[in-house]
Amino acid sequence: MDPVAPPPSWDTDRVWTVPNVLSLARLLGVPVMVWLILGPHADLLAVVVLAAAGFTDWLDGFLARRWHQTSRVGQMLDPIADRLYIMAVVVCLALRAVIPWWLVVVLVAREVLITLLVPLLRTRGFSSLPVHFLGKAATFNLLYAFPLVLLGAPEGMDWAPARVLGWAFALWGTALYWWAGGLYLLQTLRLLRTFPPTRRLTG
Repeated sequence: MDPVAPPPSWDTDRVWTVPNVLSLARLLGVPVMVWLILGPHADLLAVVVLAAAGFTDWLDGFLARRWHQTSRVGQMLDPIADRLYIMAVVVCLALRAVIPWWLVVVLVAREVLITLLVPLLRTRGFSSLPVHFLGKAATFNLLYAFPLVLLGAPEGMDWAPARVLGWAFALWGTALYWWAGGLYLLQTLRLLRTFPPTRRLTG
């Protein structure tokens, strides 16, 4: 008997929806942000790009739920865009010595953990896990932490309140990021126990 397939967690198979276009636009902003930080050191403009990314991150999810346009493509694009922004900005800030490299290692290690879960999920018919509220909260904290840290950098605007608030968001966001990662790990293990493998045996 074929194993029971998990129910789909999306509303549509359409690719060109408004939420997906917003996610794609957010992805295209990553190289712009990297150039602004590392090239002309246009920190204020980089912060504008990051703020726009954070807003569209909320907006595409809101519209997908409101208009019933949650899609498989969107479920892949949204977390990819979030992770690219976080990884790109922390590497850029580390290269400019605004943040320590240990923070980069901590955040990258969490991404490695999530990446290692994907092959396990595929054995049960899943390509990804639904985004957890805690994961979105962590992403929100980190997306707004590093612009503030950047504004508070001595070589930038050197705005002390932004530096203090930014580091508070960064440390809290990093803790939430790993907490969410632990929940994703537990969720994956639960799926492995609940659903049988979907790959058919041949031979």
